[in-house]
Amino acid sequence: MSTRSVAKSVRGYRKIHRYLGLSISILLIISAITGVLLGWKKNIDLLQPPTQKGEQLDYAQYQPVESLANVAATAVDSLGLSASNIDRIEYRPTKGIAKVIFDTGSWEVQVDATNLAVLSVAKRHSDWIESLHDGSIISDFFKLISMNFLGIGLLFLIITGIWLWWGPKKIRAIKKDL
Repeated sequence: MSTRSVAKSVRGYRKIHRYLGLSISILLIISAITGVLLGWKKNIDLLQPPTQKGEQLDYAQYQPVESLANVAATAVDSLGLSASNIDRIEYRPTKGIAKVIFDTGSWEVQVDATNLAVLSVAKRHSDWIESLHDGSIISDFFKLISMNFLGIGLLFLIITGIWLWWGPKKIRAIKKDL
């Protein structure tokens, strides 16, 4: 292998490395910032409401899911949300509550699972931040394309970065041997 062919290869990969890095930099910046925020979501009340504690932890005393859904929907009816907007219900057995999470507006209602008392009604900013983080805020198809582009692009940047570091060393070694 000649120094000329190695140098030509390094120059070519440097161009690819530069333009690929520039093209995925916006996705990387968004992913990095939102990733840091998501890492802190349990520690910052603005990102995700703190989990309240219910009166009892006995599963046998838990009210039916449909009662939880109705209480939560009533708690947010002034926001124009109803039981049909419920995305999921997450039980927290160690806390004795259920979190009723709505798909519209990222609202959460925490309900005591035994006596159906509404303990908290708050916005979950972590949900829309997560959608921004993974690209699903635009669409599921965009999420698929952008995350594949980002992942494959990062792998290619790693490989070309290694060659950009190792190529000049190889050129020096070849020149030294001549």
